[in-house]
Amino acid sequence: MYIIMLGKPGSGKGTVGKMLSEELGIIHISSGDLFRSYAKNVDKIGEEIEKYISKGKLVPDKLAIQLVEKRLSEKDCKNGVILDGFPRTVEQAIELDRFLNKNNQKINIALELALTDEDIIERITSRLVCSNNECREIYNIEFKKPKQEGICDKCGSKLIQRADDTIETVQQRLKTYHETSEKLVEYYKNKDLLYAVKLNIHSGKTSEDVAKEVKEYLNKK
Repeated sequence: MYIIMLGKPGSGKGTVGKMLSEELGIIHISSGDLFRSYAKNVDKIGEEIEKYISKGKLVPDKLAIQLVEKRLSEKDCKNGVILDGFPRTVEQAIELDRFLNKNNQKINIALELALTDEDIIERITSRLVCSNNECREIYNIEFKKPKQEGICDKCGSKLIQRADDTIETVQQRLKTYHETSEKLVEYYKNKDLLYAVKLNIHSGKTSEDVAKEVKEYLNKK
């Protein structure tokens, strides 16, 4: 099964994607984490990726497609994946469809988590993430506090704020989203693959609630 996570940066795609990964038994791939791991490499590709990430801009289509297809070709992806943060443009979506078709696979559902820009800014600027790269659990000082301040509940590692979680970078990422990624919603809607969940950070609806709703929808489908 192949699931696409859609939504603005900070909409909760990563958290819900990980929950669905555990529920469905398929791997969760965050393009952001994937690209950041490449950015740490001291080579030309790493330097090029870092240029875009540090400014809140998208990694160019050609480079993003190359890196994601390389990851999808690995053995742990053979039963399907949950893609979080890729594709971000219609061009990337078209190339992904072509890649999957070559391997007799297809997208089963595109899940959109929909929040307002104001909610996104409030959520991201108060977000904390586990510093352990093998954990990367996400917290929020307003809505999902850790049991012990500054410490991850799951692995005990230190919690940090990502360098690109500033209001300026978030605003740039939202601007980029509106210019490019919004068209993806229409792309998957036209293919009858879109399932949208309307969210509000003050509604009390948790990531667990969303994951449960999506799993029930998939079971019916």
